[in-house]
Amino acid sequence: MAAASAVFFVFVGCCTNVIFLELLVKDEPGSGNIITCAQFIFIAIEGFIFTAEFGRKKNIIPIKDYLILVVMFFIVNVSNNLAFSFRISMPLHMIFRSGGLIANMIMAIIVLKRSYTLIKYLSVAMITLGTVICTFASAESMDDTAGKNEESEGVSNFVTWLMGIALLTFALFMSARMGIFQECLYSKHGKHSREALYYIHLMSLPGFLLTISSIMEHAGNYSQSEPLPMLESVPFLSGVPRLWIFLVGNMLTQYVCISSVFKLTSECTSLTVTLVLTLRKFLSLIFSIIYFQNPFTISHWIGTILVFSGTFLFTDVYGKIKESLITPAKGKED
Repeated sequence: MAAASAVFFVFVGCCTNVIFLELLVKDEPGSGNIITCAQFIFIAIEGFIFTAEFGRKKNIIPIKDYLILVVMFFIVNVSNNLAFSFRISMPLHMIFRSGGLIANMIMAIIVLKRSYTLIKYLSVAMITLGTVICTFASAESMDDTAGKNEESEGVSNFVTWLMGIALLTFALFMSARMGIFQECLYSKHGKHSREALYYIHLMSLPGFLLTISSIMEHAGNYSQSEPLPMLESVPFLSGVPRLWIFLVGNMLTQYVCISSVFKLTSECTSLTVTLVLTLRKFLSLIFSIIYFQNPFTISHWIGTILVFSGTFLFTDVYGKIKESLITPAKGKED
């Protein structure tokens, strides 16, 4: 039940969070640092009050282990949010990060010396191919847009886009390594997902001093945004710049999302967690395409079908359904 509850809130929190994130990056594409910083501050404050009980409750997992997680977690979050500043669209961002299964599998083979069945390798190959197709499709559509401008500007845009892809690739493998490290920590010290959530976010806060100029710049831009007309009659919200409202919504939904992910990591293997997050991204992707009218070509659809077909193949949905039907039948015979 704990795992099922965590999966449910992962879908609710993370899918809603993507909506607020897209609303923010549509207006301010380079505001990844202020978004990440706000999320970390909120989760750290909540953890200090309810998890650490105002500092009275001692940590169970050693601080030195958290330091390793902190470095990984901070780098992954900043890299993913920073990618929006490098001409990475929201659909490509979600599809590319759906390739986490192969990153996780490669890391598990290298670090944990695990082996997998042929079906698992095939499914991961499909996911990887789908991600590659979507990536190249995005590059082609960007080239078409750049063709309308000066050639030198088009080359500059392409280089910028490649830097964004490099950031996403780096974050993908770092995230996979972090998941395995968490799995090992929980097997050694027990399941303490709430404690891990608090200490990782709290200890990451000093890192934002490196990006303080970007945070202050976008805070000023947020304050200059227009208020939401639908909230004009609501007390305390009338006249509040819409980007600040979107940021608060992003913070709250990110808390639900990330706390559920941390709970899931304490209940399941890192590969299973990656699978759940991949399916969550599929729902977010469909919503992003329909509601925000993001460009999506036939190549994108082919890549998307490969990614999520591979995901269902990886989970062996058919085998699990067959097993669930056979087991009750055997029980009746007995």
